[in-house]
Amino acid sequence: MCKKDGCTNPPIPRGKYCNIHRTGKMCNELGCTSSARGNTGRCKSHGGGARCNELGCTSSARGNTGRCKSHGGGARCNELGCPSSARGNTGRCIVHGGGVRCNELGCPSSAQGNTGRCVTHGGGARCNELECPSSAIGNTGRCVTHGGGARCNELECPSSAIGNTGRCKSHGGGARCPNCIDWIDSRSGSSKYDDYCATCFKRLFPEDPRSTIIYSHTKEIQVRNAVIKESLTNPLFEGFVHDRPLYTSNCDCTHRRRVDHRKLIGNTMLATETDENCHTGYDEQDEKIRYDDLYMIHSGKWIFIRFNPDITRTQKSDIEDRIVVLLEVIQKQIDRIENEENEDLLEIIKLFY
Repeated sequence: MCKKDGCTNPPIPRGKYCNIHRTGKMCNELGCTSSARGNTGRCKSHGGGARCNELGCTSSARGNTGRCKSHGGGARCNELGCPSSARGNTGRCIVHGGGVRCNELGCPSSAQGNTGRCVTHGGGARCNELECPSSAIGNTGRCVTHGGGARCNELECPSSAIGNTGRCKSHGGGARCPNCIDWIDSRSGSSKYDDYCATCFKRLFPEDPRSTIIYSHTKEIQVRNAVIKESLTNPLFEGFVHDRPLYTSNCDCTHRRRVDHRKLIGNTMLATETDENCHTGYDEQDEKIRYDDLYMIHSGKWIFIRFNPDITRTQKSDIEDRIVVLLEVIQKQIDRIENEENEDLLEIIKLFY
């Protein structure tokens, strides 16, 4: 035990006193009991000792490397090609199995703090929202769902920002698909599809086994399949284009807006879009801008059929029954266009809203 009378703390290595009662200079930061480093008068945490030589970095250097952990100082992970720092004496970073692991049977994740468990199994700080089991993000005291972590910097958007992008997925945050990253309605990439979005991956690599199961059960595909089936017996349903960027002969191709299903009949573009949950999470102003962009590409007449496949408080029918109604509405609009009965530049028909 520490040689200080009444103290039961263990002594520092090769010393007689504990860290609190050790001899030598103490950090001169008010209330700090750590020892000062060299002639700085401060401990590591408060700026004592050698600092990282990376420009603008205030962290302490590790060993004789002249750099902090973040900038490559200290022992590095011995996994081939990994630049992260090793944890403790494990020789590996957290991702590759270094540091204390979660004590949940069979869990390979790292434990958070002194809890002995990973975030998934209850380790680390929890969200302070009543009865919420999720982990708190940073020092916010809340999980992502309840407002923790960085928020999207798009005006009035309540969603969380992805990574360091400052935006949520809907507003362009996170890793984007490299094939459509420059498009105004670009989509986020997925590690399942080699960082492409599912739509681009399916188009670019149609022979890949993963392409055969993409979207196999989505509601949009159910609509597409119904239109294709109808076209086998009804020639008026032939020629619908599914989920491709819109190009016309006069298009400058700068907008690259997608439409779920579209068919050009004369000077009228008939478009059908599957709006899951009535697109309640979409911004009305963004939707208006989208209509404007589409009109810039095709400046003729437009008829939009906005189809909600999901049950609402007032709409309880199954999607199969709704698709039957949708096909009837498409047929009616085709007849109107061919008979030149549509006079407005833009018509929006909402089904099951």
